[in-house]
Amino acid sequence: MTPSATEDPDVPARPLLDVDAVRADTPACADVIHFNNAGAALPPKPVLDATVEFLNYEATVGGYESVLDREDDLNRVYRAGARMFNCGEAELALTSNASEAWWRAFSSVPMGPGDRILTGRAEYVSNAFGLMQARRRGIDVVVISDDDSGQIDLAELEDTIDERVKLVSLTHIPTSGGLVNPAAEVGAIAKQAGAYFLLDACQSAGQMPLDVEALGCDFMSLTGRKFLRGPRGTGLLYVKSSILDDLEPPIFIDGYSADWTGVDDYELQPSAKRFELFETSFAGKAGLGVALEYALDLGLAAIEQRVVGLGAQLRTQLASVGGVTLHDRGVNKCGIVTFSIDGVGAIAFRDQARGAGINVSQTVPSAWQVAQGAPDGSIVRSSVHYYNNENEIDRFVDLVSTVG
Repeated sequence: MTPSATEDPDVPARPLLDVDAVRADTPACADVIHFNNAGAALPPKPVLDATVEFLNYEATVGGYESVLDREDDLNRVYRAGARMFNCGEAELALTSNASEAWWRAFSSVPMGPGDRILTGRAEYVSNAFGLMQARRRGIDVVVISDDDSGQIDLAELEDTIDERVKLVSLTHIPTSGGLVNPAAEVGAIAKQAGAYFLLDACQSAGQMPLDVEALGCDFMSLTGRKFLRGPRGTGLLYVKSSILDDLEPPIFIDGYSADWTGVDDYELQPSAKRFELFETSFAGKAGLGVALEYALDLGLAAIEQRVVGLGAQLRTQLASVGGVTLHDRGVNKCGIVTFSIDGVGAIAFRDQARGAGINVSQTVPSAWQVAQGAPDGSIVRSSVHYYNNENEIDRFVDLVSTVG
């Protein structure tokens, strides 16, 4: 997480987020308390307008023709992404989701029997399936323990990594809790050992600043629908340009990813676009570009401050309710808040909350991040965003107190 800057009395303080303005940009805030941002956030009106407008234009002039006419609008996703993640536009590839982005990166890492992958206990379930498949190919997958705080154990990682390790895979923020793993420290350890570093930023993108240079990652996967507030069916993959020539060809390529240069030969795109395919949701692409710009205009540091503060407030208030057990671990925590209620299953609570106009979700210990003490093997996952407010937290905690 980005530490707060020391205030300089000679520099005017940057104003906090205008919560009323961002709520006005999110009309659904008038009808629902949305605490399911780790699932899919409510898009702001500019994102919705850009997505729908492009779809309407496409229907008016034709699908191929709209791409030709609106190339600049479509390319804003790369321009804004490069600003947000401190990378080159050519280092970004559009995907349909974070899992696709992760798999495209993972499958491109040159590995074989006897090589090793290091990962942590917070790995996301679809990523875990990839690691299981790697094991079946004779690759040794080592799961690094958590330290006493619940984050990946950096000392154990440093002791375990060696020349056989080809990849370090880390989920920055797990789907099942508020933990923020120390990604930059993991990246430094991987770099020193000469291993590739693949960071799953699915839950962190849009919650906090992500600088790929500071994080030290070679790959970073993310989705549009969560804290970035973009359209569903969109994602991004960052691939460091200096490693492209050392990677295996992407598992799927088409006439956009590569040029057919001979009967039995082809040449990959010289950029991360080799990880893209010709067909995608261009309306979603237009909307994602606007979503990235919207977050940049607000400021990722201000967003992080707001989200972390709301998450901390929600934990504090839930901790005062009898029968509630909080499950978030880690030195640093984010806007995802997980808990269980004695005698009340997470799905039953989710449905009751929905009836009260409050959206939450549930999560199960389906990967290596195991939640202890949950009543039915699942826990409630509530996840706040900057457009939520303190009154909504009060109403939510009141509901929890009535069912516990």
